[in-house]
Amino acid sequence: MATLKEYRDIRIEKLNKLKELGVNPYPAQSGRTHLNSEITQNFEEFEGKEVVVAGRIFSIRSHNVLCFIDVKDASGKIQLYLKEDNLTEQAYAKGELKFEDLGLLDTGDFIEGAGRVTKTKTGETSVEIQKIRILTKALRPLPDPHTGFKDKESRLRKRYIDTNLNEDVYQRFIRRAKFWEAHREFFKEKGFLEMNIPVLENTPGGADANPFVTHMDALDQDFYLRISQELYLKRLIGGGYEKVYEIGPRFRNEGLSDEHLPEHIAMEFYWAYASHKEGMDFVIDLFRYVAQKVYGKQTFHMRGFDVDLSKEWEIKDYSELIKENYGVDVFDTNIEEVKKALTKNGADLPKKLTVERGIDHLWKEARKNICGPMMVVNEPKILSPLAKEHPENPKLTLRFHPIMAGSELGNGFAELNDPIDQFERFKEQQDKRDEGDAEAQFMDVDFVEMLEYGMPPTCGYGHSERVFWFLEDVTAREGVPFTQLRNDVDSINKEIYGLK
Repeated sequence: MATLKEYRDIRIEKLNKLKELGVNPYPAQSGRTHLNSEITQNFEEFEGKEVVVAGRIFSIRSHNVLCFIDVKDASGKIQLYLKEDNLTEQAYAKGELKFEDLGLLDTGDFIEGAGRVTKTKTGETSVEIQKIRILTKALRPLPDPHTGFKDKESRLRKRYIDTNLNEDVYQRFIRRAKFWEAHREFFKEKGFLEMNIPVLENTPGGADANPFVTHMDALDQDFYLRISQELYLKRLIGGGYEKVYEIGPRFRNEGLSDEHLPEHIAMEFYWAYASHKEGMDFVIDLFRYVAQKVYGKQTFHMRGFDVDLSKEWEIKDYSELIKENYGVDVFDTNIEEVKKALTKNGADLPKKLTVERGIDHLWKEARKNICGPMMVVNEPKILSPLAKEHPENPKLTLRFHPIMAGSELGNGFAELNDPIDQFERFKEQQDKRDEGDAEAQFMDVDFVEMLEYGMPPTCGYGHSERVFWFLEDVTAREGVPFTQLRNDVDSINKEIYGLK
């Protein structure tokens, strides 16, 4: 069996023969008139009509004076029906080939075919070709569609091949686009404005996460890739806008797992004058709207759970869940008790264990058995540096989380708008950073100054594409087209390109 390099060498020979004929193997445009599916799904409308179709070759079947080529575009496959008598006098200068030149084509090439819509003797909708033109000569063959890649990492590294071979993966990323499109439709209906805000920040904030650091030469100053959209969107609320959101990338310099990627797409919205209860209802409506728009249903199997978004969502208290599961009173505990509870339940201990970090890890363990959909409310103030204090209990905050399939899929607040309170909480967080807690939040004096000019009561909420991964019931890496992997040049490419 030939090696990849040998296959590539054969294709380069064909490429050179095409050039010798005067054919441009990489023209700048196509004259396509119809998508493949338009024709295959509406044969009666197109029968006998002249069309131009295009796509990637997936199979070539030659039978002496006949040839059948299956080409695939974004809409699907169609068969090209080629007769020797129809392809005898073609213009090489226009990239058109004769029947005798079809051997210069390979699977993976992109071609264009002009001809009449018909059906073959087997009843398959086809285009009887009068002119065939090469659009792109592929120098490498696609893997066998039946066997595909031998390992998962190759699929992730060469996703552009994966989506060609696996229709389910191809369709997944169409749904991913529709997932965010549905968000935008929902927000537009509700009167929200999508606002673009910085990705590079002087001071990262809005979440407990370790940021990436970069350097801006123009200012000769370090900047951080944002870990959240929160603080700039809230600046816009302070600037007089009442309903704002953004969908875009955020970056958290943390581990890779089935549920987390350091770079991912996230959404946050902020709604002036709305209560956190109004925000919860809004988020429930958002989940249901997106699910119906993208999937046409409300019930999903995810992570071993069957979740029905249409039913009434449970409301549970954060501290009560911790106490029920571990016997720990989050308002009256110490580091030893928290450590003992974590160890007893086999949970991983944080590198920098504090009471707050320990309680957060207990919470992550407690939610693993919750099917949902559920809203967990009343998170302790010690864990919520940006949430408004509960008016009936100063130890609690007006915060909520949607929980499904054992995981937390979002985060909502009645936003803190008391500048003095905010400054003190930032100060506590900065002290923890100074003591070595890399995930504690930074002091952000500019944000506090904005609050001193005044920000109205506001409900804020955010979730990432992790929601999409759960609806699809796939891992984080399977849920994005291109994921972060260690850079690697394999031995074949080193040989082909003469690299060391």
